[in-house]
Amino acid sequence: MLYLQVIILGILQGIAEFLPISSSAHLIIFRDIFGIGSAIPNEITLAFDIALHLGTLLAICCFFFKDFLNIVIKGFTKPKSDDGKMMWFILLASIPAAIFGILLEETIENAVRGNYVVIAVALIFMGIVIYLCDQKFKQGKSLQKMTWIDALLIGCAQVFALIPGFSRSGTTIAAARSRNLNREDAAKFSFYLSAPVVAGAVLLTFLKGSTMTLISANISIFILGVFISFVAGLICIKFLLKYLKTHDFKIFMWYRVALGVIVLLCLLVM
Repeated sequence: MLYLQVIILGILQGIAEFLPISSSAHLIIFRDIFGIGSAIPNEITLAFDIALHLGTLLAICCFFFKDFLNIVIKGFTKPKSDDGKMMWFILLASIPAAIFGILLEETIENAVRGNYVVIAVALIFMGIVIYLCDQKFKQGKSLQKMTWIDALLIGCAQVFALIPGFSRSGTTIAAARSRNLNREDAAKFSFYLSAPVVAGAVLLTFLKGSTMTLISANISIFILGVFISFVAGLICIKFLLKYLKTHDFKIFMWYRVALGVIVLLCLLVM
Protein backbone atom coordinates (compact mmCIF):
# COMPACT_ATOMS: atom_id res chain seq x y z
CA MET A 1 0.00 0.00 0.00
CA LEU A 2 2.83 2.42 0.85
CA TYR A 3 4.61 2.06 -2.50
CA LEU A 4 1.32 2.23 -4.43
CA GLN A 5 0.55 5.55 -2.74
CA VAL A 6 4.05 6.81 -3.52
CA ILE A 7 3.51 5.93 -7.19
CA ILE A 8 0.12 7.68 -7.27
CA LEU A 9 1.52 10.84 -5.67
CA GLY A 10 4.51 10.77 -8.03
CA ILE A 11 2.21 10.62 -11.06
CA LEU A 12 0.05 13.36 -9.54
CA GLN A 13 3.06 15.63 -9.02
CA GLY A 14 4.40 15.00 -12.52
CA ILE A 15 1.07 15.98 -14.04
CA ALA A 16 -0.01 18.81 -11.75
CA GLU A 17 3.37 20.58 -11.67
CA PHE A 18 3.15 21.47 -15.36
CA LEU A 19 -0.57 21.64 -16.04
CA PRO A 20 -2.07 24.85 -14.58
CA ILE A 21 -3.90 22.99 -11.79
CA SER A 22 -1.56 23.39 -8.73
CA SER A 23 0.61 20.47 -7.70
CA SER A 24 0.83 21.60 -4.06
CA ALA A 25 -2.96 21.74 -3.77
CA HIS A 26 -3.30 18.27 -5.29
CA LEU A 27 -0.74 16.73 -2.94
CA ILE A 28 -2.50 18.29 0.07
CA ILE A 29 -6.02 17.38 -1.08
CA PHE A 30 -5.25 13.83 -2.12
CA ARG A 31 -3.31 13.14 1.06
CA ASP A 32 -5.40 14.93 3.68
CA ILE A 33 -8.91 14.68 2.26
CA PHE A 34 -8.88 11.62 -0.02
CA GLY A 35 -6.42 9.66 2.14
CA ILE A 36 -3.96 8.84 -0.66
CA GLY A 37 -0.53 9.10 0.93
CA SER A 38 -1.73 8.50 4.47
CA ALA A 39 0.64 5.53 4.67
CA ILE A 40 3.62 7.87 4.29
CA PRO A 41 4.93 8.83 7.77
CA ASN A 42 3.94 12.37 8.76
CA GLU A 43 7.49 13.36 9.67
CA ILE A 44 8.70 12.90 6.09
CA THR A 45 5.71 14.43 4.30
CA LEU A 46 7.29 17.80 3.50
CA ALA A 47 10.63 16.26 2.52
CA PHE A 48 8.80 13.75 0.33
CA ASP A 49 6.91 16.55 -1.43
CA ILE A 50 10.22 18.26 -2.16
CA ALA A 51 11.59 14.96 -3.52
CA LEU A 52 8.65 14.84 -5.92
CA HIS A 53 9.50 18.38 -7.00
CA LEU A 54 13.06 17.22 -7.58
CA GLY A 55 11.69 14.66 -10.05
CA THR A 56 9.82 17.34 -12.00
CA LEU A 57 12.89 19.59 -11.90
CA LEU A 58 14.91 16.80 -13.51
CA ALA A 59 12.15 16.42 -16.12
CA ILE A 60 12.40 20.13 -17.00
CA CYS A 61 16.19 20.02 -17.20
CA CYS A 62 16.12 16.89 -19.35
CA PHE A 63 13.37 18.03 -21.74
CA PHE A 64 14.81 21.52 -22.27
CA PHE A 65 18.49 20.63 -21.88
CA LYS A 66 19.51 21.99 -25.29
CA ASP A 67 17.40 25.11 -24.77
CA PHE A 68 18.94 25.81 -21.36
CA LEU A 69 22.47 25.14 -22.60
CA ASN A 70 22.01 27.55 -25.49
CA ILE A 71 20.34 30.16 -23.28
CA VAL A 72 23.17 30.10 -20.72
CA ILE A 73 25.94 30.21 -23.35
CA LYS A 74 24.29 33.04 -25.26
CA GLY A 75 23.44 34.81 -22.02
CA PHE A 76 27.13 35.29 -21.29
CA THR A 77 28.53 35.51 -24.83
CA LYS A 78 25.73 37.32 -26.68
CA PRO A 79 23.48 38.89 -24.02
CA LYS A 80 21.63 41.06 -26.55
CA SER A 81 20.56 38.12 -28.74
CA ASP A 82 17.11 36.55 -28.30
CA ASP A 83 18.48 33.53 -26.43
CA GLY A 84 20.92 35.66 -24.48
CA LYS A 85 18.18 37.97 -23.24
CA MET A 86 16.12 34.93 -22.23
CA MET A 87 18.63 33.97 -19.52
CA TRP A 88 18.37 37.40 -17.94
CA PHE A 89 14.58 37.41 -18.28
CA ILE A 90 14.42 34.10 -16.40
CA LEU A 91 16.69 35.41 -13.64
CA LEU A 92 14.70 38.66 -13.38
CA ALA A 93 11.38 36.83 -13.22
CA SER A 94 12.74 34.53 -10.48
CA ILE A 95 13.63 37.35 -8.08
CA PRO A 96 10.14 38.16 -6.69
CA ALA A 97 9.33 34.52 -5.89
CA ALA A 98 12.76 34.03 -4.32
CA ILE A 99 12.37 37.07 -2.05
CA PHE A 100 8.81 36.37 -0.97
CA GLY A 101 9.46 32.63 -0.72
CA ILE A 102 12.23 33.19 1.81
CA LEU A 103 10.25 35.81 3.75
CA LEU A 104 6.82 34.17 3.77
CA GLU A 105 7.42 30.41 3.43
CA GLU A 106 6.86 29.60 7.10
CA THR A 107 3.92 32.00 7.45
CA ILE A 108 2.10 30.52 4.47
CA GLU A 109 3.02 26.98 5.51
CA ASN A 110 1.45 27.49 8.94
CA ALA A 111 -1.54 29.57 7.88
CA VAL A 112 -2.64 28.13 4.54
CA ARG A 113 -1.35 24.59 4.00
CA GLY A 114 -4.04 23.11 6.25
CA ASN A 115 -6.78 25.57 5.27
CA TYR A 116 -8.71 23.51 2.74
CA VAL A 117 -11.33 26.21 2.18
CA VAL A 118 -8.66 28.68 1.04
CA ILE A 119 -7.11 26.03 -1.21
CA ALA A 120 -10.48 25.15 -2.76
CA VAL A 121 -11.39 28.80 -3.34
CA ALA A 122 -7.95 29.44 -4.86
CA LEU A 123 -8.45 26.51 -7.26
CA ILE A 124 -11.78 27.90 -8.42
CA PHE A 125 -10.73 31.55 -8.57
CA MET A 126 -7.46 31.00 -10.41
CA GLY A 127 -9.09 28.58 -12.85
CA ILE A 128 -11.46 31.34 -13.92
CA VAL A 129 -8.64 33.91 -14.08
CA ILE A 130 -6.51 31.68 -16.33
CA TYR A 131 -9.40 31.16 -18.73
CA LEU A 132 -10.37 34.85 -18.82
CA CYS A 133 -6.77 35.97 -19.44
CA ASP A 134 -6.49 33.46 -22.26
CA GLN A 135 -9.74 34.56 -23.89
CA LYS A 136 -9.37 38.31 -23.45
CA PHE A 137 -5.82 38.87 -24.68
CA LYS A 138 -4.41 38.35 -28.16
CA GLN A 139 -1.77 35.80 -29.15
CA GLY A 140 0.46 38.20 -31.01
CA LYS A 141 3.76 37.82 -29.16
CA SER A 142 6.43 35.11 -29.19
CA LEU A 143 9.27 34.59 -26.72
CA GLN A 144 11.55 36.49 -29.10
CA LYS A 145 9.38 39.59 -28.62
CA MET A 146 9.36 39.48 -24.80
CA THR A 147 10.52 42.53 -22.86
CA TRP A 148 11.99 42.88 -19.38
CA ILE A 149 8.65 44.33 -18.22
CA ASP A 150 6.90 41.15 -19.39
CA ALA A 151 9.40 39.02 -17.48
CA LEU A 152 9.11 41.08 -14.29
CA LEU A 153 5.30 41.06 -14.29
CA ILE A 154 5.21 37.30 -14.88
CA GLY A 155 7.70 36.87 -12.04
CA CYS A 156 5.56 39.01 -9.72
CA ALA A 157 2.49 36.92 -10.58
CA GLN A 158 4.43 33.81 -9.61
CA VAL A 159 4.50 35.05 -5.99
CA PHE A 160 0.80 34.14 -5.66
CA ALA A 161 1.75 30.51 -6.33
CA LEU A 162 3.17 30.36 -2.80
CA ILE A 163 -0.46 29.84 -1.78
CA PRO A 164 -1.53 26.24 -2.55
CA GLY A 165 -4.29 26.23 -5.14
CA PHE A 166 -3.08 29.18 -7.20
CA SER A 167 -0.56 27.08 -9.20
CA ARG A 168 2.88 28.25 -10.24
CA SER A 169 2.32 27.31 -13.87
CA GLY A 170 -1.20 28.72 -13.75
CA THR A 171 -0.21 32.16 -12.44
CA THR A 172 2.76 32.50 -14.80
CA ILE A 173 0.79 31.34 -17.85
CA ALA A 174 -2.08 33.69 -17.02
CA ALA A 175 0.34 36.60 -16.60
CA ALA A 176 2.14 35.70 -19.83
CA ARG A 177 -1.16 35.55 -21.74
CA SER A 178 -2.13 38.94 -20.27
CA ARG A 179 1.08 40.24 -21.88
CA ASN A 180 -0.13 38.78 -25.21
CA LEU A 181 2.30 35.86 -25.41
CA ASN A 182 0.87 33.02 -27.45
CA ARG A 183 -0.30 29.96 -25.53
CA GLU A 184 2.58 27.68 -26.42
CA ASP A 185 5.28 30.25 -25.62
CA ALA A 186 3.48 31.28 -22.42
CA ALA A 187 3.67 27.66 -21.29
CA LYS A 188 7.28 27.34 -22.43
CA PHE A 189 8.39 30.41 -20.45
CA SER A 190 6.50 29.04 -17.45
CA PHE A 191 8.48 25.80 -17.80
CA TYR A 192 11.75 27.72 -18.12
CA LEU A 193 10.89 29.73 -15.04
CA SER A 194 10.13 26.65 -12.97
CA ALA A 195 13.75 25.46 -13.09
CA PRO A 196 15.40 28.11 -10.86
CA VAL A 197 12.38 28.42 -8.56
CA VAL A 198 11.99 24.69 -7.93
CA ALA A 199 15.77 24.24 -7.71
CA GLY A 200 15.93 26.93 -5.02
CA ALA A 201 13.10 25.37 -3.02
CA VAL A 202 14.66 21.91 -3.27
CA LEU A 203 18.08 23.20 -2.24
CA LEU A 204 16.77 25.12 0.77
CA THR A 205 14.86 22.08 1.99
CA PHE A 206 17.83 19.78 1.54
CA LEU A 207 19.99 22.17 3.56
CA LYS A 208 17.69 21.89 6.56
CA GLY A 209 19.26 19.80 9.28
CA SER A 210 16.89 16.84 9.39
CA THR A 211 16.07 16.48 5.69
CA MET A 212 19.01 14.35 4.63
CA THR A 213 18.58 12.14 7.69
CA LEU A 214 14.93 11.55 6.81
CA ILE A 215 15.82 10.79 3.20
CA SER A 216 18.56 8.31 4.08
CA ALA A 217 16.22 6.53 6.47
CA ASN A 218 13.50 6.23 3.80
CA ILE A 219 15.65 6.08 0.68
CA SER A 220 13.51 3.63 -1.32
CA ILE A 221 10.43 5.82 -0.94
CA PHE A 222 12.28 8.91 -2.10
CA ILE A 223 13.96 7.25 -5.08
CA LEU A 224 10.65 5.82 -6.28
CA GLY A 225 8.88 9.16 -5.86
CA VAL A 226 11.57 11.07 -7.76
CA PHE A 227 11.59 8.55 -10.61
CA ILE A 228 7.81 8.44 -11.04
CA SER A 229 7.40 12.23 -10.95
CA PHE A 230 10.30 12.55 -13.42
CA VAL A 231 8.71 10.21 -15.98
CA ALA A 232 5.21 11.67 -15.52
CA GLY A 233 6.66 15.17 -15.83
CA LEU A 234 8.38 14.43 -19.13
CA ILE A 235 5.16 13.05 -20.59
CA CYS A 236 3.12 15.99 -19.31
CA ILE A 237 5.46 18.68 -20.69
CA LYS A 238 5.31 17.15 -24.16
CA PHE A 239 1.53 16.77 -23.93
CA LEU A 240 0.82 20.35 -22.85
CA LEU A 241 3.02 21.98 -25.48
CA LYS A 242 1.31 19.92 -28.19
CA TYR A 243 -2.18 20.43 -26.71
CA LEU A 244 -1.87 24.23 -26.62
CA LYS A 245 -1.14 24.42 -30.34
CA THR A 246 -4.82 23.78 -31.05
CA HIS A 247 -6.66 24.15 -27.72
CA ASP A 248 -7.31 26.78 -25.05
CA PHE A 249 -7.42 26.52 -21.24
CA LYS A 250 -11.15 25.86 -20.84
CA ILE A 251 -10.72 22.22 -19.76
CA PHE A 252 -8.34 23.26 -16.99
CA MET A 253 -10.78 25.88 -15.73
CA TRP A 254 -13.61 23.36 -15.49
CA TYR A 255 -11.36 20.81 -13.82
CA ARG A 256 -10.18 23.32 -11.21
CA VAL A 257 -13.72 24.51 -10.51
CA ALA A 258 -14.98 20.93 -10.21
CA LEU A 259 -12.17 19.91 -7.86
CA GLY A 260 -12.64 23.02 -5.72
CA VAL A 261 -16.38 22.35 -5.40
CA ILE A 262 -15.74 18.68 -4.53
CA VAL A 263 -13.33 19.72 -1.78
CA LEU A 264 -15.85 22.20 -0.34
CA LEU A 265 -18.59 19.55 -0.40
CA CYS A 266 -16.28 17.05 1.31
CA LEU A 267 -15.58 19.58 4.04
CA LEU A 268 -19.30 20.06 4.61
CA VAL A 269 -19.92 16.36 5.20
CA MET A 270 -16.73 15.54 7.11
